[in-house]
Amino acid sequence: MRNRQMTGSTELPFTLTDSFLPELQEQKKRSSVCTGGIVPATPGRMSDDQVKPSSSKCSAVYLYHHGLALPSAAHSTQSLEFFQNFSLEDTDVLAVTYPKSGTIWMQEILPLLLNGGDLTPIHTIPNWDRVPWLEEKRLEVVVDQLKSPRAFVTHFPYNLMPPSFHTSKAKAIYVMRDPRDVLVSSYYFHQMAEFLEEPGTFDEFIGKFLEGKVLFGKWTDHVKSWMHTELGDRIMHITYEEMVQDLPAALRRMADFLGRNLDPETIQKIAEQCSFQTMKKNTMSNFSLVPKAYMDNDKSPFLRKGHAGDWRNHFSSEQLARFTSVIHKELEGEGCSLPWSLDTTGGNGC
Repeated sequence: MRNRQMTGSTELPFTLTDSFLPELQEQKKRSSVCTGGIVPATPGRMSDDQVKPSSSKCSAVYLYHHGLALPSAAHSTQSLEFFQNFSLEDTDVLAVTYPKSGTIWMQEILPLLLNGGDLTPIHTIPNWDRVPWLEEKRLEVVVDQLKSPRAFVTHFPYNLMPPSFHTSKAKAIYVMRDPRDVLVSSYYFHQMAEFLEEPGTFDEFIGKFLEGKVLFGKWTDHVKSWMHTELGDRIMHITYEEMVQDLPAALRRMADFLGRNLDPETIQKIAEQCSFQTMKKNTMSNFSLVPKAYMDNDKSPFLRKGHAGDWRNHFSSEQLARFTSVIHKELEGEGCSLPWSLDTTGGNGC
């Protein structure tokens, strides 16, 4: 049943065609643009699982779950209930990321590490089906086609993981990225994703990011939730920057963590397949299958640069000082320093 081999699929990772596209087209006719942040539908505290239309560039609709804003293009109350009741197996592997921290990269990497370097699924199955998001609508559609050991991704914080995650022996790889690059990548993603609100100016988006008025809430809250878990040897931490600097070494670490004894030739083969340039050309991984009405690559490519440190081309000295001050303050007392020097302070990682 769950060991059936998944066949190639070009279905979208979200359900927009029937209701979203006419709404988007009508909105474009009115040329209405919103540059505001994510706010509740009504004044006051956001309630869980609250759906509200947003007066954004495309009448984007967000679903609020435990105070976190999720795009309803990919999430629903049904998908969140399915997630909560989902049965994770002992052999399952999860890549955990805050958005724009290497999720698509991990969707390329995990199947290859788990299957010994067989490129077939990477070339025949869209990333959203081969390694689905646990919390999204698509999981319920494809889960019975996944071959064990299964791989998943999630953007959820540790405290919102389903009960089966804690009772199983499923492993998690937490990928953390320099928050300045996360912000920059998210800024461009909001520009090209027609189902998200306009980001506003870069300075405005910095404010939204620091206040948690972005998808999946504050970066610091997400990182803190996965810094201190009770998973023991079931969790591995790695940074996006480590992967950029030496991908074969990062792959060897992951393979060892997953109990996969891969020879150097296989590691090198996987590294070549998972390079930015190769992935950018892979239609199963670069989101080019998604119509322009939903993701406009003319505004910004979905796979944009794939390197570390692009924040230096965007932050002013004043913006950097403000950003650094907030991040340090919110991580104060966590007993864990960051692996990047946000200002003059270094760290050994988490």
